[in-house]
Amino acid sequence: MTGSETSPSFRLAYVPGVTPAKWVRIWNERLPDIPLTLLQVPAAEATGMLRERTADAGLVRLPVDRTVFSAIPLYTETTVVVVPKDHLVTAVDEVSLADLAEEVVFHPLDDVLDWERPPGQPAFERPATTEDAIELVAAGVGLLVVPQSLARLYHRRDLTYRTVADAPQSGVALSWPEDATTDLVEDFIGIVRGRTVNSTRGRTPAGADTRSKEKRPDASGARRGSAAAGTGKQGKPTARSPRSGSGGAGGSRRGKPRRRS
Repeated sequence: MTGSETSPSFRLAYVPGVTPAKWVRIWNERLPDIPLTLLQVPAAEATGMLRERTADAGLVRLPVDRTVFSAIPLYTETTVVVVPKDHLVTAVDEVSLADLAEEVVFHPLDDVLDWERPPGQPAFERPATTEDAIELVAAGVGLLVVPQSLARLYHRRDLTYRTVADAPQSGVALSWPEDATTDLVEDFIGIVRGRTVNSTRGRTPAGADTRSKEKRPDASGARRGSAAAGTGKQGKPTARSPRSGSGGAGGSRRGKPRRRS
């Protein structure tokens, strides 16, 4: 396929909050001769990078344009509200959007949640980034609703968060241009989906045995043959039926000789 032969590495874009470390480690174990280059990109710019082919694939936030991109959903995040540690919200483990109705809630320009209407009271202006909004929450002038991974990414000792039960959630997916499904993209798909090195799906590992099943020995026939040779499962001689003949070596009966009358 085009692309995988000329690219010196596999370029993986990922958005804030996504942690690709586990998949990168597996890639380095399986494909040590092909470097994987990580490209962190704001969520709003991720699909543009894929469209321009400056990344081969990306760990992005849904939705994406499915007429242009293929996507494999990976997981859906819990949504939380970030608050100062001494806020009343911390008295419970979970809140609803109605509980935030009287609070000032920031809605940054890079917000990744698909709101029909943002919760709470609007701030006097929209922060440019989620990180800027976190600073404002720490200043005690409002709250912020985000996917849990972003609350962890921008963690501060003076802030905490609680689950928002009825808020929209953000899904994360592996995505790439549909017309650029290269061999390296297939390799990364296999890693993300948990396929083993010897999986029959995707690319065939180098040196794999590709003989058809018809050419392989018949396991059941081999067992029948070993039984015919008089051996059991552990390779030991099997006991003969008392009715079997006594001819040939090893065919004589064991036990005490009969006493002559």
